[in-house]
Amino acid sequence: MKEKLLILLFFLMFNQAQSIETRIIHNIQNEIITNIDIKNEFKYLIALNNSLKELDKEKILSISNESIIREKIKKIEVLKNFKEIKMNEEYSNILIKNIYSRMNLKSLNEFEQYLKDYGLTINDIKIKTTIDALWNELIFQKYSTKININEDKIEKEILKNSKIQTKKYQLSEIIFEVINKEEIEKKYNEVVKSIDKEGFKNSAAIYSFSESAKIGGDIGWINENSLNDIIKRNIKGLKNGQITKPIIMSNGILILKLEDTSTLETTINVKDELKKAINYERNRQLKQYSKIYYNKIKKNLNFDG
Repeated sequence: MKEKLLILLFFLMFNQAQSIETRIIHNIQNEIITNIDIKNEFKYLIALNNSLKELDKEKILSISNESIIREKIKKIEVLKNFKEIKMNEEYSNILIKNIYSRMNLKSLNEFEQYLKDYGLTINDIKIKTTIDALWNELIFQKYSTKININEDKIEKEILKNSKIQTKKYQLSEIIFEVINKEEIEKKYNEVVKSIDKEGFKNSAAIYSFSESAKIGGDIGWINENSLNDIIKRNIKGLKNGQITKPIIMSNGILILKLEDTSTLETTINVKDELKKAINYERNRQLKQYSKIYYNKIKKNLNFDG
């Protein structure tokens, strides 16, 4: 039934008619999702990750459908805890700049022109980044006291490597869920087949529940001192372009791809590196709590469609 619904949506959204009838597809706690919402999400995801164009439209439609559902659920919870979907303009501009800089665009004006090609505006992007930012703030408020970081251990590791070659890794991620441990290998093999066929970026959009899925799983450059021991062990020995075996995390199964490696022979700033490492570990743990909390609230919502 679900597949038939998606096929119906596909033809509704991509026919050549001048106007498309608006239809309610989902109703989540009185938060409505229409076929137009899914179409706009489709455009948004492709704008952020052009490699999605390589997938057939039905598959992108399915990804867009799941993506807008996640956003609406987050919005519902955000509005329970904040008066409105709004944040500091300066911080909003920083988030927007992070997006277009990652896309190798040089200015806000260039980004605006780029978005026009997809029928989008800066305001469309700001609404989405604001929901994500407020959601992250909510998770921090709820779980920051549960974050456990061994700063002394991290600092010792940094000091140990402060005057020798240090490595930076450019990484991408896919984080997927399984019902039980017996499913890990089967699901991992399914994801690997998708990576071989569709590429890592598209597979991240299909399988990953991480926020990075919107941008093909890209998590950027990370100093090796910022990585925990489990991740270090798994990426050690990888060549550029290779992926890790499944890494079991508390919120799911992680696959990392080593995009590139940079080696620097320098004396690092221990204070700066410690701050980066602590931030990375804090964000990693908050991501885990974010998924746990999302699953919890999703179960308690009235969901029609």
